[in-house]
Amino acid sequence: MSILISTNPAKNYQSVGEIEISTPSDVKEAVEKAKAVKKEWNELGVVERVKLLKPIISLLLEQKEEIANLITNEVGKTILEARCEVDDTIEDIKHYLEDGLIYLAEEVFQENDSKKNIVQKEPWGVSAVIAPWNWPLEMSEWGIIPNLISGNPVVFKPSEESPLVGQKFADLISKLNLPEGVFNIIQGASDVGEKLIDSDINLVWFTGSTRVGQKVFAKAGKKFIKSIMELGGSSPTLVFDDVKIDDALINNIYFGRFTNCGQACSAIKRLFVQENIFDEVVEKLVAKVKSIKVGDPLDENIGIGSLVAERQLILLEEQVKDALNKGAKIECGGKKPENLLGAYYLPTVLTNVSFDMKVLKEEVFGPALPVIPFKTEEEVIKMANNTEYGLSAEVYTQDIERARRVANQIQAGRVTINTPRGSGLNCPFGGYKKSGMGREHGKWGFNELTQVKHIKIRK
Repeated sequence: MSILISTNPAKNYQSVGEIEISTPSDVKEAVEKAKAVKKEWNELGVVERVKLLKPIISLLLEQKEEIANLITNEVGKTILEARCEVDDTIEDIKHYLEDGLIYLAEEVFQENDSKKNIVQKEPWGVSAVIAPWNWPLEMSEWGIIPNLISGNPVVFKPSEESPLVGQKFADLISKLNLPEGVFNIIQGASDVGEKLIDSDINLVWFTGSTRVGQKVFAKAGKKFIKSIMELGGSSPTLVFDDVKIDDALINNIYFGRFTNCGQACSAIKRLFVQENIFDEVVEKLVAKVKSIKVGDPLDENIGIGSLVAERQLILLEEQVKDALNKGAKIECGGKKPENLLGAYYLPTVLTNVSFDMKVLKEEVFGPALPVIPFKTEEEVIKMANNTEYGLSAEVYTQDIERARRVANQIQAGRVTINTPRGSGLNCPFGGYKKSGMGREHGKWGFNELTQVKHIKIRK
């Protein structure tokens, strides 16, 4: 029996707990159970499936604080952010349950005295849900709950960085009165995930890095099965010189980059500021960043906790060092804080950066933000699109016509104007280029998780 030990990155990698790694036979058994029940789960219909899933909301509410503490201890995010994650998960589920009843309902169109056309949504079958660690509860739920609502039995593999959060969520789901085999959990690292994808499944839902996503896509493509993937990002934020440089703007930039210690796929990774306001924006942003406390994420006065693991810290240090060696300037941060043992790194602002540096060429998954000046609209659009990613972008300007013009030219799945990158669950979410394929949320998400069948009836 092999054991996976979960460690606390904010407590010098002390053990949080351990869990048994799934064997190849465990994976096969989970998939076989899901296959055996997929006809029954489909035939229940969406109304009954929603009824069976709804009690998960009260179960999450009852154990909110316990789950939030587990999230913080396992991945290092602040307790305030962890509580928000549980709250958001609950609201997400409510939204999905309501949307499922709407978007999975049979649709009648082109009906007259002689004919009737019907569109109905049917599940793909067994869905492999492979979730990330940065929002270990919420993003697991993004994969699990819509799949179950859609009629797809699920085999779930949480990240090896957050196996205990994944197991906790699975334990709560096991308390629901679901048919046996509708939901299954396996545990382990990438080798277990590969075994799952190689199994007799019908759909892959994956959120993670582009590097791993490309491997997942290759396997799914070879089997000719559906894959939905939300991958990496290097999202640009464009600030034009007609904006009001106030606390609201600076706070939007700060939280857009440094929430969850900068570990978000859609976070601001590159900040472009028009040159005549560049110095003022940098000065105010640096002042904001310096005011934030870094430390024990269980302390409610702390604004930034730790990175998820030592490997993330080492990678971030390498990226910043590469920038410095090529001429970048550290405006603040740029090192580990003193007297803190664990995967801590001070929030960092970099200027004098260039596109040969890793902080602009690669995805930076940590609290470091390069700030780049620009002169013209045409120039900044070209720079914003100078990446293999295309998940999200933000544009700040008082000129709405310009904002729309710029938004139309940015290669990203989501562009927000004068507002942070977040959006409701009734909006599609997904990426261009190597940021993924397919869309989550709303009618778009349910369309991805089901097959469309057209039935034509002659009266």
